[in-house]
Amino acid sequence: MKQKLVRVAATLAATGALGAVSLPAFSAEQFIPLLAYRTGSFAPLGIPWADGKMDYLKLVNARDGGVNGVKIVYEECETAYATDRGVECYERLKGRSGGASGFDTQSTGITFAVTDKAPGDKVPVVTPGYGLSQSADGSVFEWNFPLGGTYWTAADVMLQDIAKKEGGMDKLKGKKIALVYHDSPYGKEPIPLLQARARKHGFEVLLYPVTAPGVEQKSTWLQIRQSRPAYVLLWSAGIMTPTAIREAQASGYPREKMYAIWWAGSEGDVKDLGAVAKGYNAITLQNSAERGKVHDDLKTHVYDKGQGTDRGGNTVGTIAHTRGMIISMLQVEAIRAAQEKYGKGKHMTPEQVRWGYENLNLTQERLDQLGFGGIMRPIQTSCANHVGGDWARIVQWDGAKFTIASDWYEGDKSIIDPMVKELAARYAKEKGVTPRTC
Repeated sequence: MKQKLVRVAATLAATGALGAVSLPAFSAEQFIPLLAYRTGSFAPLGIPWADGKMDYLKLVNARDGGVNGVKIVYEECETAYATDRGVECYERLKGRSGGASGFDTQSTGITFAVTDKAPGDKVPVVTPGYGLSQSADGSVFEWNFPLGGTYWTAADVMLQDIAKKEGGMDKLKGKKIALVYHDSPYGKEPIPLLQARARKHGFEVLLYPVTAPGVEQKSTWLQIRQSRPAYVLLWSAGIMTPTAIREAQASGYPREKMYAIWWAGSEGDVKDLGAVAKGYNAITLQNSAERGKVHDDLKTHVYDKGQGTDRGGNTVGTIAHTRGMIISMLQVEAIRAAQEKYGKGKHMTPEQVRWGYENLNLTQERLDQLGFGGIMRPIQTSCANHVGGDWARIVQWDGAKFTIASDWYEGDKSIIDPMVKELAARYAKEKGVTPRTC
């Protein structure tokens, strides 16, 4: 597999058109591994996501001189969303340059595979918006950080928005709600939450697994046409997503009755469909219809200097690219938090960065300073709480662009928290983990 080591402080002045460029003086380096899938069936999502992660690290070096003078270096490793390749990347990069600052695996399957390895290797696993939902419990999952929300957050918020349209949760009684999902650990994650809600509110959950890569769904949508669910929740990514929308149209299922997980709710999923996808709903961890100061800074300090990862700049400002920047920002801020405790201007070990992830305090004021003020909600983590905040909202495709379709919703803690505790305790028993006292 072709690997690419990127040193983002390389001499920009090598291109004569740029002229003489003054680079920041770095006193140390901090390594962030970048797992990506620019190939395979998930590539339409993976490419802008990877571009956003890389672009933000370039911005931090170019605009800020790194983190308190510590240069961010990184290496991208292609997984093609394959678990075995992801584990290979993890094993090869975990000890690079003094230790990895945290793995954003970009895959629930890879997350499952490395979660058991992380405590022994003492390397953080960072899964904003995905991964193991029960890893929100930091007392059991010391090294996992599903920052900003989990798939249980997503499923719960979808149901809250549906209930609002129907006139209340009690109005869901007797209805059918279908889940069309990628038949993998990723696609199966929301099922426990949906079933718990169904038992409480009296609706029926219909499960429709789709075999990867998801290009053959005719039989699935024929079943949906016959069962006539009130709503369809879509847990897909990459080429499976536009296939589902086209099949929904072909079967006569209204797109406004569809709710997609955030990985199936980017411009790349629907732009070629145009009016065919009109009314299609998606959930988002951030205000994806919003551009922030961070986008202006990226243009000034990176793209205007010809250093952007997406050479055409076409993905900048899209939902997937912005989400990538958010993920890298969370990693950088964990490093910054660690430096506040262990020493500014120094290289932080993976264990020290883990402390930073567990002590994030991204207030609204801090988000404003970082240029993300209108893009996302504050996040504050702790020993017990490795999510830090589980807010999300709904966007809707109008045929040309995504627009905000709801206010912010918070995952219902009365439903989610007991599930987190129960499944975390089960994991601890199975793996012989002694929970920490937080």
